[in-house]
Amino acid sequence: MTEQDDEGATRRGAASAPSTIEGVVTKLSPRSVEETVAALSALVTEKGMKLFAVIDHSGEASAAGLDLRETKVVMFGSPLAGTPVMQAAPLAALDLPLKVLIWSDAEQTKVSYTSPATLASRYGLADELAARLAGIDAVTDAITTS
Repeated sequence: MTEQDDEGATRRGAASAPSTIEGVVTKLSPRSVEETVAALSALVTEKGMKLFAVIDHSGEASAAGLDLRETKVVMFGSPLAGTPVMQAAPLAALDLPLKVLIWSDAEQTKVSYTSPATLASRYGLADELAARLAGIDAVTDAITTS
């Protein structure tokens, strides 16, 4: 479903979820949104990383009397990994700590995040610094398999 705004631009309707967006990795989770958030939170802690926040967008929408599919963002990372990135590229703080969106899309739980390569390119990071962001792939693999 698409709609046109007053300027004639086409945009997706509220019920439609984009299938792919350049630079964003999306994986399917065999668990519910809540179970996936719990699994990611536990894994982050187990790996010695810092769980900075879980933002419950759908819960806040509901509290405001609005409907939103289950939508939560988990923010996590390691100051040991992220600080050198931000020292080299201060604007990288806009994307750190790392963020994983866990959301419901037509009875399927999805796990989405900005790819490490996209972040490295965005901030012109050297390979050594880019490698500090790559752990997000393994962490999300761990919660989306089994």
